[in-house]
Amino acid sequence: MEIVFLAAGLVAGALIGWLFTRQKALQQRGIPVEDINSKYIALEIFNQEKQENNEKEKTIIGLNSRIAELSANLRNIEEKLENSKKELNEIHEKFSLEFKNLSNDMMEEKSKKFLELNEKSVGDILNPLKEKIKEFEGKIDKVYMDETRERISLKKELENIIKLNQQVSDDAHKLTNALKGDKKMLGDWGEIQLEMILEKAGLEKDIHYRKQETIRDDDGKNLRPDYIINLPDDKQLIVDSKVSLVAYERYFNADDEKDKVAALKQHLFDLGNHIRELGDKNYQKLYGINPPDYVLMFVPIEPALSVAQREDHSLFDKALKKSIVLVSTSTLLATLRTINYIWNQDKQRKNVFEIARQSGALYEKFTGFIEDLIAVGRKIDDAKSEYSNAMNKLYESKKKGDTIIGRIEKIKELGADTNKSLPQNILDRLEE
Repeated sequence: MEIVFLAAGLVAGALIGWLFTRQKALQQRGIPVEDINSKYIALEIFNQEKQENNEKEKTIIGLNSRIAELSANLRNIEEKLENSKKELNEIHEKFSLEFKNLSNDMMEEKSKKFLELNEKSVGDILNPLKEKIKEFEGKIDKVYMDETRERISLKKELENIIKLNQQVSDDAHKLTNALKGDKKMLGDWGEIQLEMILEKAGLEKDIHYRKQETIRDDDGKNLRPDYIINLPDDKQLIVDSKVSLVAYERYFNADDEKDKVAALKQHLFDLGNHIRELGDKNYQKLYGINPPDYVLMFVPIEPALSVAQREDHSLFDKALKKSIVLVSTSTLLATLRTINYIWNQDKQRKNVFEIARQSGALYEKFTGFIEDLIAVGRKIDDAKSEYSNAMNKLYESKKKGDTIIGRIEKIKELGADTNKSLPQNILDRLEE
């Protein structure tokens, strides 16, 4: 590199010498000095730039040398990294192999211990298991037997349900026939409905109510109210259940509006006619009963009463004028439950009176018993006094040994023929 710089210096010196010689030659030739100076200046600038370029070349050469050094270091690092990677893979493979061997050893040891444990405790495990299996089999047998019985019971219940459904169908058929004109069956069905309501209200037959009992009126005529409801204080309430609902059935099933209007009109007429007939019977004046001033007229189908009231708003007022109150299932049930409540209150009131009466009688008995005890005590005291007096007489005497006991004992001593002796406590008292 120094040889290059030396050669460049020689070239520059030669060039300068050449230029100087050239300048003189030019001057001798008559060339102006200004041209020569400008060329000289250009030469100086060239030399300066050349020197700067030389310095840059030196810098570049230094950088290239540094790059070569860094590249060598990088190659060394890469080689070391590759070697480390290989070593790491070898270590990983080694550890994997050792871990695998260790796992196999541990598995073999655990398996051996497990087999030993199984051989040792298999009996302890299987015996309870056998017992549990037997117990489970017993439970299964029991469940099976229970299910068999339940199936049999369910079969019977299904048969009963089938019979009940058949009965319901028959009842529905009978009801349909009743609503279509069988007045006797209609009356029976109304009575059945009424009796069911009585039972729901908690009233008992022949205690709280009587059914179709023949009673004479003031004129000696026999009448048979459907139901007579007994009330406290010897009062009764009469319920009628024989209203006709044939027209209502036609109204309900009619498809033509004209037929509906005609059936509804007939239904209102039937209700009004039954109200008049029931009012004419004048149940309030029956002999031997004490009813309120009104009779309950039961309409077993609630919509039948509702539609009639909606059509004729004065229907209830017409009935009240005949001392009749129209009731449906809901209103009658509420009334009868109220009656049952009154009966319960009356029973409690009577129980209170009975408790008071019996308490008074018990107090009187107890007072008499105390008086008798006092009298017995007095008599006991008198008996004790008489006893003491009698006992004292056995021992009392003016002379010692001259008492009754003393004389009796002396008789024994004289040779009385006896095998018995007086009690020792009696003899001890004699010595006192």
